[in-house]
Amino acid sequence: MAAAKSIPKAEGDRVAAICRALRRALIEGALVPGDRLPEDALGETFGVSRTIARHALGQLSAEGLVELRRNRIATIAVPTAEEARDIFGIRIALEEQVVGHLAGKLTAAQAAELKEIVEQEHAARHGPEGMSIRLATEFHIRLAEMTARPVFIRYVTEICYRAGLCLSSLARPHSSDCAITEHLELIDAIQTGPADKAAQMMRSHLEAVASRALLSGEGSRARDLVSILEPYAQGS
Repeated sequence: MAAAKSIPKAEGDRVAAICRALRRALIEGALVPGDRLPEDALGETFGVSRTIARHALGQLSAEGLVELRRNRIATIAVPTAEEARDIFGIRIALEEQVVGHLAGKLTAAQAAELKEIVEQEHAARHGPEGMSIRLATEFHIRLAEMTARPVFIRYVTEICYRAGLCLSSLARPHSSDCAITEHLELIDAIQTGPADKAAQMMRSHLEAVASRALLSGEGSRARDLVSILEPYAQGS
C-alpha cells in the first residue's frame, strides 16, 4: 500500500493556519452551517493556492467540520439534533476523564491561567455570543492540554469544535453567566478533588450547556465569504 502523500512543511504551516482561522470563524459564528467554502475564494482570502486551500478543507472534513461534495464545493457541516446529542455524549465521556486525571494535581499557576480565561468570559458576556462560546471552548481545550496527554488533547479539541458547530447550528440564545459560574466551580473541584466529584461536576456542566442551548436553530443564509473571513485571514 502506497504511503500517503505528504506536503512540504511551509505548505503544511499554511494549511494549519487556515484551519485555525476557519475553526475560530466557525466557533464565533462568523461562519455557520451550510456556508459554502469555494477553494478559489479561500485561496484569495488567505493568499494561497487552491491546492493549499484544498488541503485545509480536507483536514477540516476529517474533523467533521466541513462536508466535501462531489461537485468539489465544500460547505460547513450541518449537524442534526441526533448528531448533536451524540457529540455531547462523547464530549462528556472524554472530559470526565480529563478532570479525573487532573483532580488534585492542578497547580496554582494552572488554576490562575484557567481563571484568567474565565475573567475574559466574564468581560465578554455582554458582547457577541460567539465570543463567549469561543472562550468557553478555549477553557475546555486548555484543560485537556494540561493533562499533557496527546490523545486527550487531540480528541477533546476536535469534539469541542464539533460541539461548537452544533451550538452554532441548533442553539437558542442563552446566558453565559451560568457557564462562567460553573467554570469557576469546576476549577475549585479539580484543585481539591476527589476525582469522582470533579468528573460528576463536569458531566453536570456539559449536560446543562446542552440543555440550555441546543435544539432551536434558524438555518443558514448566503453571505460574502471573502468579507467574512478577511479579519480571520489577517490573524492567520
